[in-house]
Amino acid sequence: MVFLTVLNEGGFRAAAKRLGVAPSKISTTVSRVEAQLGLPLLLRTTRSVRATEQGRALADRIQPLLAEMDAACLETASSTDRVQGRLKLNVPGAVMPDILPPLLVEFQRRHPQVEVEIVVENNLVDIIAAECDAGIRYGTSIEKDMISIPVGPRVQEIALAASPAYMTEHGHPENAVELTEHHAIRYRLSGGPLLPWILRNGDETVQVRPMTRLVLSVNALNTGLSYARAGLGIIATFRNWLEDDFRAGILVPVLPAWWAEQEGPKLYYPSRFTSTPLRAFIDVCRSPATTG
Repeated sequence: MVFLTVLNEGGFRAAAKRLGVAPSKISTTVSRVEAQLGLPLLLRTTRSVRATEQGRALADRIQPLLAEMDAACLETASSTDRVQGRLKLNVPGAVMPDILPPLLVEFQRRHPQVEVEIVVENNLVDIIAAECDAGIRYGTSIEKDMISIPVGPRVQEIALAASPAYMTEHGHPENAVELTEHHAIRYRLSGGPLLPWILRNGDETVQVRPMTRLVLSVNALNTGLSYARAGLGIIATFRNWLEDDFRAGILVPVLPAWWAEQEGPKLYYPSRFTSTPLRAFIDVCRSPATTG
């Protein structure tokens, strides 16, 4: 456990802080393990610590075992009627504004003894290696040893919107082709391509490449609305994020007949050793009161 903590925290002092012991205790423990195995597990410099090839192989083998042991201990400790302990979720930024809050409010109303930690990441994550109980993602392939269930709305519509001032200045596009002549507020995957604009009208599907005026990281997914309201261009985002602006007239719909639908987010988690807090959260996600 000490060896893994050093790797996960990136150093002896950070590991000591995490475990609540002196740094010298951490160093002594790791050295003792290396002496018992007869080979070095960590390469140490004054600036960094990293695993040797043998150390990484050992870490890959024992990390899941210790995670299972922690889950078993937590399940035993939480085996009474009262759910308690800790729930750590890894989620994309897209679920933070409106999908996750009602789920967590209901969960903590039912189980106030559980501490919840949310880690926001948009890439697909190995939740076991990240020491998370479960993750939420859109449209990603789930590994074979994972289970997934829908959370929030089963289907979400990707809507196009712009400010009245922008539409007055640039005109309303009459079809998908005319969108290519308009300024766009786009999002880019972390270290990857721009999110495509895919439009559908009946059986017809087109991918549009508008004139990109502003590119934002998906880590700032809901900040694009501020620029759309200011008149910078047309934005493509979740319709449920736009409803209040539509009602207030702050933004207006663009080509609503071409808005495409996509599958809603899913909660995914290991098929074995599900902790009591996670089982309780799954129950909340499946509750009719919290499903869309």
